[in-house]
Amino acid sequence: MSKQPRWTQTWIGGTRAAGVDLGYPGERLGLPREGSGSVSGFGRRIGAIFVDWLICTWAIAAGLLRADVRADPWIGLVVFAAEYILLVGTIGMTFGMRLFGIRVAALGGGRPSIGAVALRTLLLCLAVPALVWDRDQRGLHDRAARTVVVRI
Repeated sequence: MSKQPRWTQTWIGGTRAAGVDLGYPGERLGLPREGSGSVSGFGRRIGAIFVDWLICTWAIAAGLLRADVRADPWIGLVVFAAEYILLVGTIGMTFGMRLFGIRVAALGGGRPSIGAVALRTLLLCLAVPALVWDRDQRGLHDRAARTVVVRI
């Protein structure tokens, strides 16, 4: 009698505990395992978005626009969305992404279209799509825009 994993191991321990190998993040997309062009980890992405949020709310909204971000927090979100659409749409990355060595790429390679960037930014501002990931570490906002965040 062969020793089979118990059925509870498939949902308690995840698919890897059941002996299913899903490969590395980005393998299904044809991306390398490590180095330039590989899928970015969550730490880099969270660090980048934190830096971008600080820049947009305090440096730009409060500093340059003289807006009271405490009284009207939507101003920071609007500046954040504008920064993402402008910078990701033109150079493929924001200030925070550059600092953490990542960029947004279209699935076919290169920079995503301005429409894909706008859709991705809109969903990113809603926050919930960015909090749901697949096994390639792509949020729902990346899946909808057909993009992936990769290392530089």
